[in-house]
Formats: sequence, C-alpha cells, structure tokens
Amino acid sequence: MRTTTCKLTIAALLIAASCRKAPPRRAEAPAEPHALPTTKAQPPSAIECPLAKQGVTPESLHPFADAEKYIAFLERPDRASWQRPDEVVSALGLANHEVVADVGAGSGYFSFRFARALPAGEVVAIDIQPEMIRHIHHKAMTEGTHNLHVVLAKADDPGVPANATLVFMCDVLHHVPDRATWLGKLVAQMPPGSRLALVEFKEGKLPEGPPEGVKIPKTDLLALVKRAGLELMADRPQLLPYQHFLLFRKPRLER
Repeated sequence: MRTTTCKLTIAALLIAASCRKAPPRRAEAPAEPHALPTTKAQPPSAIECPLAKQGVTPESLHPFADAEKYIAFLERPDRASWQRPDEVVSALGLANHEVVADVGAGSGYFSFRFARALPAGEVVAIDIQPEMIRHIHHKAMTEGTHNLHVVLAKADDPGVPANATLVFMCDVLHHVPDRATWLGKLVAQMPPGSRLALVEFKEGKLPEGPPEGVKIPKTDLLALVKRAGLELMADRPQLLPYQHFLLFRKPRLER
C-alpha cells in the first residue's frame, strides 16, 4: 500500500505541476563597465497545459483519487475480452494519414490505440470532463505520444475538428440528453466524406453495460443518425458480443 500511495502522490504532483504557470524571471542587474559577461541558468519553462489555456484551474477539478478510480474502471484489464479494442481499430480500416476525433474519449482507452495505429496521422481526444483531459494530456507527454492532442469540449458542442476524417464514439451517445440536436451539431462539424463510427450497447440482459432503460435500440440509432444526414456504410453485429458496431459516412457535396 505504501508503494502505491507514493506512486499516486508523485503522479498527482507531476500533473498539478503541468498546469502551473512558470514563475516570472527576476530582472538582472546591468553588468558593470568592462565586466566579463556572466551566464545564469534560466528556470525551466512550465509544461504547456491545455486546461490552463481555457481557464480551468487545478482547484476546480475533482480530487485526484476520485479521477484515478474512474480511470482504473475504464482501463480494467478484463474490459479487453469483450471490448476487443484491437479488432475495433482493425475494422475501421484506417489509413496512416487520417485525423481521428475520439469524442467522449474518457481515459483515452481508444485514443492511444489510434495514435499507435496512425504514426503519420493525428488523434484528437475530446471530452467534457477536465479530469480526463488532464489524464490523457499527461500520459501523452510522459509516453512521448506526439500525434495525440486533447480538447476540452462543452456539453452542448461535440467539438469535432474541421479536418477530421473519422469521428469515433464508444458508449457516448446514450449519455447525451438531447441526442438529435447534439448529433446534428456533430454531423455539421464533420467534413464531407468523413466517417462516424458508433459503438453502443445492445439491448437485453448483458454482463456489461448501462441499465436497460438508458440503452438506445438499434432501430432508433439507425433512424437518429440517418435523420442527422449520414448514410450507413457497415453494420458488424458479430464484431462485439455486447455492443453494436455501426459505421456511417457523410455524403460528399455534389458538384
């Protein structure tokens, strides 16, 4: 227990340090006439923090231990047995130059896998929880994942970048209150020809997933996305045991 506590404490200090501004430099006294120039070590600059840019301070975040519990839940080892992340990434048929927007990225469970699959591409991890953005940003820095960037979005704005070629959402849409309006904004932000990969839990009693009352029936999912302006490209019902895997495309503009 002492070793675990020390690791968490050190990690917390590193993350907090990444969101502090560098201390102002002291003005140096002018050198005396004919004096030899002296060299002083400059203080290290602060690590760029995306939350600080948007005015989010460490004091406004949830306690570090609470965020760690949620991250541990999302990253639990047994999840891979039914989430099948490698199979999901493979099923997307990604080209190396693509820009993937992981909307509702959470702990970055898929974001980092996309980044490894796209060494010449770019991944934008988007979430409305600053604690998750902080975690992904710090992990990307410490692991040297240079093609993964983060965006703190608003609850009513998906925040899809204009150059995205693929928008990925895993277990996100059932959390959205006004799905039609929110999805309409997301599709409007997608460039023509880009794709949307949608993963949502199937109906019925399952070992994993949200309560039955919040699940979205497959027929409703298809109708909702179609009304938003996308066309179905692929439906892989056998890919995942507990979830739908649906792939859509935004039509290209007619000339």
